Amino acid sequence: MTDADYMRMALELAAKGAGSVSPNPMVGAVIVKDGEIIGKGYHKQYGGPHAERAALADCAASPEGAALYVTLEPCCHHGKTPPCTDAILAGGIRKMVVGVRDPNPLMAGKGVAILRAAGIEVTEGLLEDECRKLNEVFFHYIQTHTPYVVMKYAMTMDGMTATRTGQSKWITGEAARARVHRDRGRYSAVMVGIGTVLADDPLLTCRAEGGRNPVRIVCDTHLRIPLDSQLVKTAREVPTIIATVCTDEEKHRPLVDLGCQIITAPKKDGHIDLTALMALLGKEKIDSVLVEGGGTLHRSFLQSGLVNKVQAYIAPKLFGDIDIPDQAALLAGSRIECLGEDFLIESEVVQRVHGDH
Repeated sequence: MTDADYMRMALELAAKGAGSVSPNPMVGAVIVKDGEIIGKGYHKQYGGPHAERAALADCAASPEGAALYVTLEPCCHHGKTPPCTDAILAGGIRKMVVGVRDPNPLMAGKGVAILRAAGIEVTEGLLEDECRKLNEVFFHYIQTHTPYVVMKYAMTMDGMTATRTGQSKWITGEAARARVHRDRGRYSAVMVGIGTVLADDPLLTCRAEGGRNPVRIVCDTHLRIPLDSQLVKTAREVPTIIATVCTDEEKHRPLVDLGCQIITAPKKDGHIDLTALMALLGKEKIDSVLVEGGGTLHRSFLQSGLVNKVQAYIAPKLFGDIDIPDQAALLAGSRIECLGEDFLIESEVVQRVHGDH
């Protein structure tokens, strides 16, 4: 195996920490001695051992004289755990291969410098793009102190996000919805506007097997959320934040008594100032937000220049002027073609037998 093969293995290990380590980064490590892998590890949980210490603890033989491959620069400061550089030096590691430097100001090359000063051979930048991409949330959060924002929406092939009566359950199929639930478990928080709450009364939990519920956030400028909504009724079980411009503590109290957290943000153009809200959420150690709807909230995020990634789910059906999703015209045999920066999606219309629903 090559150095790149070992780093890819470390990346695969690191990805196992998704949803469990934020606001820390996902990190994987592999220890190799005499051409054999003797130890592997990854950062499993926030506050738990870092990848390097996990790999050293996993070693089937002495790590003295071995090479350690790690996706992110080892830490050299005391946080929830002691410095990984200490464990690396104590283990007698001879060679280090680091995917990408840690952007944390407490680090930023200091860990690498300590190891080099101790005589360890350090190589940096192997699969750097992949290592950086894996922790795009962490890199954004540590450098801006605000959440990484993913804007997600589902639409039909005719560009509709709901029927003419406002119904949208369900636009996409089971596989797409399962992916959404996995992402809810991956990101720190999921956010909707009050319009979505009033229209759909969502629960916004993660129903993926072994998944973790995100913090649920509702942008509710005038504090109109019903006390009997699913979000409020389950606020004691799943952390729920209501973001508002309303400063009336009498209106806050019923929601707080039911377990909700109220964050009061400044007003801008008659609505919540989303830029200010992102700063407030960053202080709450929320490093990422999956914005699920609806159109009004999406437009506000785009206008504020806060969106980092867009997820567009496109379903092979047509809503046209129908009342309920079950009346949609269905499409089949879809083909996707890249044309420069654009995409062409071609599908055949499934001809319904008269009387089908």
